[in-house]
Amino acid sequence: MTEYRARPTEFPVSMPDQPFNTGRVKVRERPRSHLWRKLAVFLPSLLLTVWVSLEMYKVLAISSLTLLEWALLVVFVINVSWICFAFVNASVGFAACLHGLWHRRTSADDHDVSGTRTVIVFPVYNESVETVFATVLATANSLKDAPGQYECFILSDTNKPDIALLEEAGYSEIDRRAPSEVPIRYRRRTINAHRKAGNIRDFVTRWGGRYDYMIVYDADSYMESDTIVKLVQAIDQAPRTGLVQTIPQLVGASTLFGRAQQFASALYGPVLGHGIAWWSQKEGNFWGHNAIIRVRALADAAGLPTLPGLPPIGGSILSHDFVEAALLRRAGWNVEIRADLGGSFEEGPPTIIDLVVRDRRWCQGNMQHMAVLLKTRKLAWTSRFHLITGIFSYLASPVWLLFITIGMLLSLQNSFLVPSYFGEGASLFPQWPVIDSERALTLFFVTMGILFAPKVYGLLYGLLNREWRQTVGVLRTFAGVVSELAVSVLMAPILMATQTSAVISVFSGRDAGWSPQARSDGRYTWPSIMRHSLFPTILGIVLTIAAIVISPIYAAWLAPATIGMILSAPITYLTSQPIRREANGKALALSTPADIRTPASFEAAHGERAAFGSLRPQRFAGLIEDQDGQFSRRSIVDPYWPLDRYEVHPPLAMAKARSDRARSISELDAVLSDPEKMALLNAPAELQEIGLRLVAANRVITRQRPKRNGGTPVSRATSTSRRASPDTSR
Repeated sequence: MTEYRARPTEFPVSMPDQPFNTGRVKVRERPRSHLWRKLAVFLPSLLLTVWVSLEMYKVLAISSLTLLEWALLVVFVINVSWICFAFVNASVGFAACLHGLWHRRTSADDHDVSGTRTVIVFPVYNESVETVFATVLATANSLKDAPGQYECFILSDTNKPDIALLEEAGYSEIDRRAPSEVPIRYRRRTINAHRKAGNIRDFVTRWGGRYDYMIVYDADSYMESDTIVKLVQAIDQAPRTGLVQTIPQLVGASTLFGRAQQFASALYGPVLGHGIAWWSQKEGNFWGHNAIIRVRALADAAGLPTLPGLPPIGGSILSHDFVEAALLRRAGWNVEIRADLGGSFEEGPPTIIDLVVRDRRWCQGNMQHMAVLLKTRKLAWTSRFHLITGIFSYLASPVWLLFITIGMLLSLQNSFLVPSYFGEGASLFPQWPVIDSERALTLFFVTMGILFAPKVYGLLYGLLNREWRQTVGVLRTFAGVVSELAVSVLMAPILMATQTSAVISVFSGRDAGWSPQARSDGRYTWPSIMRHSLFPTILGIVLTIAAIVISPIYAAWLAPATIGMILSAPITYLTSQPIRREANGKALALSTPADIRTPASFEAAHGERAAFGSLRPQRFAGLIEDQDGQFSRRSIVDPYWPLDRYEVHPPLAMAKARSDRARSISELDAVLSDPEKMALLNAPAELQEIGLRLVAANRVITRQRPKRNGGTPVSRATSTSRRASPDTSR
């Protein structure tokens, strides 16, 4: 095979910050979408919201509305508008799915892409080397005979020394096995500025000019080689398109929670995705991965500015994908969602706890979009709507909790306050504080029908889809819908509580930080589960006690929400358990077509993991004294430091200062922090100098030490330091 350097020759392109106003923005003419499609979704959503809201008004307005009743009505309108839009979008998506089943989209397989250069980038941050590097190698192997030129580029933002050294060992292994047709590159940033968006930006500004297109993977992404080629063909034959987004389905789940999410993604995801793709057209969205981007468009139009103020609302934009899509569209580039393209997969959080941890970070990013909406000019109104839906996906939970709270206060008012049946003026008849219970019951069933209609559409889609019938079968599809519905009903109040907590946390000024997502089947101890379940449990108990005080009937009505919150801990534990499997390893329940016919990309990636599971990288202390090891890794380490001429990187400066005082390698290893160790790993010259000096100093000390009784020389300083800080290289 041909050996490639870890990083190719740089071909930099400029990626300036895009201003919030349009004074310095070069805006191209935007290709128009069909307005009637948007009206076909938004107008029925509006009319349905108005009708349901009027029915709610009539329920409350038998007598004059009190202040609490007006508040209840307003909150109800906000909530139901979201439900009505989701219902209409799913209805349109179901129709589009049926059309897709019977009228396949014209393929672009005949479009020649042999002259295109596409890079598949893998941004990683303290991820499992065994998992990610296996996926990179499998992806490269799958593209050996694909039309066009491809490279894979691992973009590491890892800041833990042990994982960084494991990545270097992994790259040495991957470099020996990489196909000559598809080079695999590796770059680890020396300074992790602006998180994932900054990671991608560093790559674009240094090597972006080498490539026409960039496909972005997440650490848990998988894509079939045919899907990658179709993405390249789709964007190459549409010069005005800046981004094409697939709709990834979940794969590889083993826990009950993960499989319920995976089943919903496979059955309901196409319905919802086709709906969004149908009405958004050229003004689609970006979900951060499993998409292809025109590199020139991203560089020219989507450099993210820093939001003014401090985190969590200010600072680097966490949910960069929505904003990048909006900026691309503002600059005149098309952003398309291709719901008809299959073969795009990702892994999801295995437990409720992992989902909540991820949601906290996503919630902060979506709340930042409020500032983007207020400050950014000339955004397409469809792009603004995408940002609003992202915001409300988290605000919906506290709004629903507010609805429950106001309803409870209203019940308390009617239960404990002495009503005034006669107003100040003369009246022959009393004004009874009642509601129209019959109309209220009808409204309840209508709302439930609107809420659960997307699941019915998904079931019908599965029954009509030949692939679902041939793989999963009718009975298992129906059983899966029932099982997923039961799990989602139990989870809904828990997520309402946790997302409410996340919103409160953001607006109280607490930054979520930057932590890698859990992607394995890791189990949590009971104390950990109880700690994560504390807020939902307490909230459920408080609501239940308050409801019982008001009325046992009211408590029974509220029970579907409160029981889930009270039982948050056992539900979290039970849903985190591995699901039963057949003798051939296939899951018995909540099956999807990807379970029966494993995607080639997923299977190949798992097949490559064995090579990376047995890596034995050097420890930091051992590397200091291993001059040969330091020399061999120089080609892997990125020497670029984004510092001004007189700017100092504090961790590197501290590491050098501590090394001047250290009397042994083990002592230095003990006193250095992780950021300081990372700084030295990213500065091979300094690491070599420190290693030579400490090794030489230890030799001098060894020669000068007196012998005791003819035995081995002993140094008081050296022996003391070893007792205090054992050598971790052993």
